[in-house]
Order: sequence, then structure tokens, then C-alpha cells
Amino acid sequence: MTKPILALVTGSAHRLGKAFALSLARMGYTIALHYHGSADEAEQTANEIRAFGVDCLTIRADLTAPEKIEFLFSLVDEINAKLKVVVNSAAIMPVGKARELELKDWDSALDLNLRAPFLIAQQAAKRMHDGGLIINISDIGAQKAWSRYPSYTVSKAGLESLTKMLARALAPTIRVNAIAPGLVLPSDVVTEEQWQRLVERLPLKRAAKLEEITSTLEFLIKNEYITGQTIVVDGGYSLI
Repeated sequence: MTKPILALVTGSAHRLGKAFALSLARMGYTIALHYHGSADEAEQTANEIRAFGVDCLTIRADLTAPEKIEFLFSLVDEINAKLKVVVNSAAIMPVGKARELELKDWDSALDLNLRAPFLIAQQAAKRMHDGGLIINISDIGAQKAWSRYPSYTVSKAGLESLTKMLARALAPTIRVNAIAPGLVLPSDVVTEEQWQRLVERLPLKRAAKLEEITSTLEFLIKNEYITGQTIVVDGGYSLI
């Protein structure tokens, strides 16, 4: 009997990670739903995923600790499904200009946003013997110099470089790409007024719909001749 196909999505209890997990569930994937602190939201998302008729396992892990990443994959190995897709969506966005940013905020962003995807890719590669896809969720900020978020922008720029390096190192069996959204969901560190001002600057004059971001993941799954690329979905943000 053929094993079901499995997708691991980090940071998938809520926001964009949740949207990716739901999109993969609609495509028939069994879901390994990673979360860190949002237990109630993770269980709610898992129930929404199971409503599509697929299995979902919630896994709590602090991805800034390398041993917890190994623990995460030990639980993934217990799922009766073949790992085919990994989406590295977990991220944090510390606020603080470069002159004043504390070392802990620099380290936390780099540990979660950049080091964790690298270690996760290493673990995934050990399991994707007959092919797979790793998607790193970047940000249009990787191409900018956002003075309020130095550790975040540097980590995302590094993630896009890591995407290229991994794509070359893991080819031809495993493809590695990145998706760089623009304005999708306002963060806790941006006021409603600031958000609307940012949206008004966009050439398309609106934030992205969730399905406009998740459809990029579906495209990268279906088109098996793309690797090492960062797909920008930003409503023209990169033009301003």
C-alpha cells in the first residue's frame, strides 16, 4: 500500500504558516503542524486541517534550539507518511534600530529565521530519498534596508542566499525555493494607520490575499523545473 505524502510546515498555528498548511491539506497532504507557543491556535488549525479528510499531527518545538529540531524530526518519523514538502515559515521580527538593538534580539532572529531553516533542511534531506521540495518563506524586506528591523531583514536576506546554496547542494533529488511576500497581514509591531499608509504606497493599492501567496506554493509544487529561486509576490512593493 502506497504511503500518504507528508508536508511539514513550521510556525503553522496561525497567520501565513496556517494558510500554507491549509493549502497543502486541500491538496491531500498529511500535515505535520509545528508550533511553539500557540497551543490553542495550533489545535484549532489542526481541526480545520482534519476537516479536509487528512491526518494532522501537532508538534511543539523551540526551533532556536538545535536539539529540538532533532526532536521535531523524531516525531515526524513516527508519522506513517512520506515526507515530500517542507515549508520553513516560522519567524520573528524584533524591533530596534541598529544603534540600539540588543544582542538577544539579533541572535533570536538569526537563530530562528536563518539557522533553523538550515538545520531543518539538513534533517529533511536525510528523509527525502526519492525527491522533495523545501520552501523557505522570505520577505520583500530581504531586498530593503528596513532600519527598524535590522536582524529580521538580514536574516531574510541570508535565507534567500541559503535557498540558492541548498538548491545547488541538494539537487537533483530535492528542489529548494523561496517565496517573498509583501504586505499580507499586519504584524503586532505596526499600527493600523501605519499599515494603511504602507498599503497606499503600493502600485496595486491593496494588501495581498492569502490565496495569492499560497497559490505560489502550489505553483512551485506543480512545476518541477524550478529550483534556487525566490518568487516575489509583493503587489509591486519592490518597485517603490
